[in-house]
Amino acid sequence: MPSSPKSYYGRSPALSSRRSAFLIVSSLLIGVSGFLFGITSLLWPIHGYRCLNSRPRSVRVVWEHGGSSNANRGIGNDRHKVMGFVGIQTGFGSVGRRHALRKTWLPSDRQGLERLEEATGLAFRFVIGKTNDKSKMAALQREIAEYDDFIQLDIEEEYSKLPYKTLAFFKAAYALFEAEFYVKADDDIYLRPDRLSLLLAKERSHSQTYIGCMKKGPVFTDPKLKWYEPLSNLLGKEYFLHAYGPIYALSADVVASLVALRNNSFRMFSNEDVTIGAWMLAMNVNHENNHELCATDCTSTSVAVWDIPKCSGLCNPEKKMLELHQKESCSKSPTLEPDE
Repeated sequence: MPSSPKSYYGRSPALSSRRSAFLIVSSLLIGVSGFLFGITSLLWPIHGYRCLNSRPRSVRVVWEHGGSSNANRGIGNDRHKVMGFVGIQTGFGSVGRRHALRKTWLPSDRQGLERLEEATGLAFRFVIGKTNDKSKMAALQREIAEYDDFIQLDIEEEYSKLPYKTLAFFKAAYALFEAEFYVKADDDIYLRPDRLSLLLAKERSHSQTYIGCMKKGPVFTDPKLKWYEPLSNLLGKEYFLHAYGPIYALSADVVASLVALRNNSFRMFSNEDVTIGAWMLAMNVNHENNHELCATDCTSTSVAVWDIPKCSGLCNPEKKMLELHQKESCSKSPTLEPDE
């Protein structure tokens, strides 16, 4: 009797259909998940800011409102390395100033900015906050698209909030750039980048350095005065030594200490330069006084020129900046090596 033939039992049609349906649904879920992950990766802030290009020059930086802070949060190994980073503080009403700057020492194109950085070791960006005015924000986005030389902060752009903007600037700058110095500069001064580079490149024995045109003076207690300080009772009759606000520089170690502290742990005075000066007074920094940062006219050694004490900057910056740039002593005089 022949042996019984071996039989092959194929999958039943119902089981095969269910398995096929399961595979199709699984594939769809994996595909959708991958798509959502890709979109999230593009839109979610990386290292505290959003990249607009593969090598962004203009970026948006988020201000952390939470009560806690981590010194290393948002700080990666991909920070752009420069000797110094200069944040030019600007506002929504300063379009004319920015245009004037781009016609003088600050190049208006990407290649020009890169050449300036290569020549001086300094990177420059305009620093601006935000506003609820949609037309102003739209105009800013058009300017960013044209020039690509901004850092946008998640801070309301108001004069009364300048201390908050300044702290946000230093935190953002530290997250984006690995620099030896971080410079705060206003958009209404005439600057010599080559001489600023030489100043920052000097050898210093103190790693925590605060460079500026230093001053002291009476504390303004009259609410009718422009520089009125509501917290004058904490300051006494005279201000401590601190730098004028239009331009000053903090070394990397100083900025690292600012980054490490919680946003709400800082006392904010009414005036931004006083606020920074108070923080520096509390820290073990070396105050380096340099009056070439507050020169009233271009000389062979001036670094920054503005109309001190008449104005906290150039009195008519859009016009005066262009006039200064035409002067031989401002834009074409040689940069002298420091006497050391």
